[in-house]
Amino acid sequence: MSRSVLAVGARPGDLENGCAGTLAAHRAAGDSVTMLVLSCDGADDPGTRRAEAAARALDCLLVWGPEAAERRRRPERRTQGRGTGDRRVRRGQPGESWDGAAIAAIENVLTGVDADVIYVHAPDDPDTERRAAAAATLSAARHSARILHYPGESAARFDPTLFVDITAHLDRKLAVVADPELATATARHLGARARVRYAEAFVPERFVWDVAGTR
Repeated sequence: MSRSVLAVGARPGDLENGCAGTLAAHRAAGDSVTMLVLSCDGADDPGTRRAEAAARALDCLLVWGPEAAERRRRPERRTQGRGTGDRRVRRGQPGESWDGAAIAAIENVLTGVDADVIYVHAPDDPDTERRAAAAATLSAARHSARILHYPGESAARFDPTLFVDITAHLDRKLAVVADPELATATARHLGARARVRYAEAFVPERFVWDVAGTR
C-alpha cells in the first residue's frame, strides 16, 4: 500500500539533514513525497538552489511556503531589513509562531496531497524558527494520525524512540547534504542505537500503526 508523505522544513537544508534518507526510502517503496519549505533567502540564494537540486535528486515534489514564495518572486528583498528587521529576529523571540497564512498553506498542501505521514521539526528544537514551523505544522495537522519529529542541527534535547533503516539509501542522503562526513557519522551512531548499520531517528507526536495496511 503506497502512502503520501509530507515533510516540512523551516529553511532549505533542514529536510536534507533531518530525514533525506527516510524520504529516499519512501520513494523507493513507491510512496509519493512532498517537501514543503517555509522560508528561503530568494530564488538566487545558494541554499534555495541546493534545495531545488535536492528535491530533484530525491525525486520529491518541492513546494515553497508563502514567505519563501514571496522571497523567490522578489529576490531583492534578501538584503532588506537585516539587523532588527531580519526574519530570524522577527521570529527569534521565544513563543513566536508563523502567522495564519503559513498554517493555512501547510494545511492546504497537506490536504492537497492527502498526506498520511508527516515529518516536521521537533517542537523543542533550539532554533526558534524551527520551533515555530513545528507549531504551525502541528496546528495544520491536528487531525493527522502519523506525525514524526526529526532532529535539528543540535540534538541535545532530542530523545528518539522510532528509527528508520536508511542503509540502502545513505548514498542518496549524502548526495544532498552540506556535510556528508557528519551525516555519515550521525547515521552510523543512530544505526548503532537501532541495531542496523545506518539509521535516521524520530520522535512520534502521534503514530497510529495500521497493522492491516502494513507492507
